[in-house]
Amino acid sequence: MDLSNINLRYSQLAKTECCLSCGGALNFSKIQPGEICVDLGSGRGTDVLRMAELTGDEGFVYGFDISDGMLKTARENALKFGVTNVKFIRSELENIELPDQTADLVVSNCTINHAEDKAVVWNEIFRILKRGGRFVVSDIYATSTVPEEYRRDPVAVSECWAGSVTKEEYMETLSIAGFESVTILEDSLPYSKGKIEVSSFTITGERPGRKPCSCGKR
Repeated sequence: MDLSNINLRYSQLAKTECCLSCGGALNFSKIQPGEICVDLGSGRGTDVLRMAELTGDEGFVYGFDISDGMLKTARENALKFGVTNVKFIRSELENIELPDQTADLVVSNCTINHAEDKAVVWNEIFRILKRGGRFVVSDIYATSTVPEEYRRDPVAVSECWAGSVTKEEYMETLSIAGFESVTILEDSLPYSKGKIEVSSFTITGERPGRKPCSCGKR
């Protein structure tokens, strides 16, 4: 996928009021004070700023995006509202620039379907999550294989379904990555896109293992 074209497309959309999200992953995230959170495909930073408020001053939120325009807008918004417990980073999903076991929570809205190698992305999510950490992701899947003619179509890409895979392939990727307790929280009825049908869903899952007890530690 031509990342330069995606960067340009979303940079142009950064100042508009359009909605690029296919779901509300944040609504299911159950953020606790002090948690370290990550938003993949953070866009204008709206969800990051909401998460920063929920996690409080003792927590922190990282927003990742490949669009320079979106990142610029997100940083301006954080400065405008005086939010300091956030950081916006330009990074591809296949190489998330965080140390191992950093995050308590990873959220994403309609972004992972853009990745060429989704298995690598989910391996990265697994890597940066702490033991017992969780993800809540809203994304799009196809009811059948997306025809090649749509894979690089700019409209299909901007509508977030050009790179979608089937639900079966999606769930298998999560299992291979090592996630447990994977649950579909919501699942839409199929709707037509091009010559196929797609659906949006929100899923959650955990990295195995209990979080280390911090009782009595400073």
